[in-house]
Amino acid sequence: METQFAFIETESQEAEFQASLTELKGQPGGQMPALQEAQRIYGYLPIEILERISEELEFPLEELYSTATFYSQFSFVPKGKYTISVCMGTACYVKGAGDIIDSYATELKIQPGETTTDRKFSLESCRCIGACGLAPVLTVNEEVYGRLTKKKADKVLVTYQKGE
Repeated sequence: METQFAFIETESQEAEFQASLTELKGQPGGQMPALQEAQRIYGYLPIEILERISEELEFPLEELYSTATFYSQFSFVPKGKYTISVCMGTACYVKGAGDIIDSYATELKIQPGETTTDRKFSLESCRCIGACGLAPVLTVNEEVYGRLTKKKADKVLVTYQKGE
């Protein structure tokens, strides 16, 4: 079940985003750069921002949503402080990545693609990350952890739960 988050916007985010929209207004194809700027500024695409883009750029909301769902770079839920990506490529899966992601989902009480309610963790499954020799592999933000067992993976999670 996907968790709902209240949209929170700082004054600086609002000002930066409004400046982007003003610059893009009237430009053909401005919706894609607007979505990219929103993702960069807010870390995800809340409905409030999609509605603002639609209104400011006079572009149908349905088409914005269609574009945003097509490209994997966009997210409709905020990411946690720590984004955990478990590689589910063949080598990793065969060596136990499925058990690791299941264990993390149980411990964090979220499913892949979700974020904990405290916004500390996001859990994702990903395709091959090109570290097959280290299988199974997971990343926490940009940090790579390889040659994992379930026990080693649990230690990685505990490290981040304690705040490093």
